[in-house]
Amino acid sequence: MCRLLAITSRDPVSPEKAIAGLAAMREGYDGSGVGMLLRDIGGPFANMKNIPVLSGIFSSAGLKRLDRFMMAKGFTTKYKITFKTNGRRPAGVPKRDVYLVRAYDYPTEWEETPESELLRRLMPIRLELKEMGEAEKDMAVFSFWPDTIMIKEVGDPVAVADYLQLDRKDLTARLILLQGRQNTNHEIDLYACHPFFLEGYSTMTNGENTAFIQNREFLLSRKFAGYRGYVSDSEVFTHSLHYFVEYLGLDLACYKHGITPLTDEALRGHPDAVFLTQLKYACRNLIIDGPNCVIGCLPDMTLFMVQDRKKLRPGVIGGDNGTFVFASEMCGLDAVIPQRDKARDIQPMHLDTAIVRPDRSAVELVRQTDAVLAN
Repeated sequence: MCRLLAITSRDPVSPEKAIAGLAAMREGYDGSGVGMLLRDIGGPFANMKNIPVLSGIFSSAGLKRLDRFMMAKGFTTKYKITFKTNGRRPAGVPKRDVYLVRAYDYPTEWEETPESELLRRLMPIRLELKEMGEAEKDMAVFSFWPDTIMIKEVGDPVAVADYLQLDRKDLTARLILLQGRQNTNHEIDLYACHPFFLEGYSTMTNGENTAFIQNREFLLSRKFAGYRGYVSDSEVFTHSLHYFVEYLGLDLACYKHGITPLTDEALRGHPDAVFLTQLKYACRNLIIDGPNCVIGCLPDMTLFMVQDRKKLRPGVIGGDNGTFVFASEMCGLDAVIPQRDKARDIQPMHLDTAIVRPDRSAVELVRQTDAVLAN
């Protein structure tokens, strides 16, 4: 089992707050790994929202290769964090040389380039660095995107957080996604640890996707360079989200209809029956199967939760005053915001998409029985 916890807050919070929530759910995960996504970053990064931030783990040789590569591309360092450990490496954590977060200024020759084109150029660079690292086993690059930090490691999440001293003052964010567990169905691979990230879209999952093969083959057939990897059966959730929203131009309600569509009988009475029936059969190979709770975010910092059709994995949401927490278990929610009005907690059902928009004012429930097309 995995355990998930996400925080969205108007004020930046420390990763340690999320780790405390995950620690409360300790019995629900096996301590084999941790993955953390930070977006809408505070601290020194707050004034660097529009430049790319690279996150990864490097050997000394790999760091030198990174420097040569980025200099050749014309990127210059704006700001960096290197995690100084406490010296007590937890059991199972390999010896690492450098945990690095580095913000880069764009190449000077890109100065007149539109923002959309700048962003389009970032993913191929990350993929090239990933391939370089896989070839030489000297680097693992998890993200290269503005206003984004990704931290991944094997080992117990609480011990890893303490080892990396994640309570530092220059590391805060308004949106945090945290998952506790490595991909223990296969060989340990840092890239298999949730959350997954692609061009501002991210998801993490508690569950198993038995429709993984058909999902993967459909995505690969789109011939989009970012749809690759798949060392975890849950990575397809991120790519499907990207496909529905970025590629097809649809919204979160349609994403839910795409991965867990209504039955044909239920669709016949839906106000958008024709469109949703076409979507269901055009994207039938993106329909998921198996027990799943999915928590994810969009490029605009919208946070959401969806469940599988049988709702076989728990999920709860609570909060107020500009801070909301999504968690696998109530105890995780209690650990992060114990003083909330618990009567307002929400447990989304199988037809729901639970959404907190970027203004962090409320939890919105969109049901699959609702209309999805504008009048």
